[in-house]
Amino acid sequence: MQTYKLVMPGDLNHYGFLFGGNLLKWVDEIAWIAVTLHYPGMNFVTVAIDDVQFKKSIRQGSILRFESRLKQEGNTSARFQVEVFRNSPQETENQEVVFSTIVTMVRVNIKGDKVPITDAIEIE
Repeated sequence: MQTYKLVMPGDLNHYGFLFGGNLLKWVDEIAWIAVTLHYPGMNFVTVAIDDVQFKKSIRQGSILRFESRLKQEGNTSARFQVEVFRNSPQETENQEVVFSTIVTMVRVNIKGDKVPITDAIEIE
């Protein structure tokens, strides 16, 4: 799955760089969308975001491209690789990885208990 985000003034810290927490929020949302599209009708929650290292600074006006793909499926969980690429509006050809991690999502029932991915979907 691939999607884009424009970095706006409200996303920045007082030094003019993207808040790391905003990037993590977007990565979490992208992983949730990916798992929901991959397993329709099932409920998932985030349980882990591996290796958080901000490799490059990100400024206002940057266009971020998020790519996510299923990396591993377990009994109750699915792990998605999420990579974030940056380019400026003037440089659409030159994109660089600014962040990469694996997000682990766990399937839960309506009570919040873990359930196997292979179980039938509950009717609420």
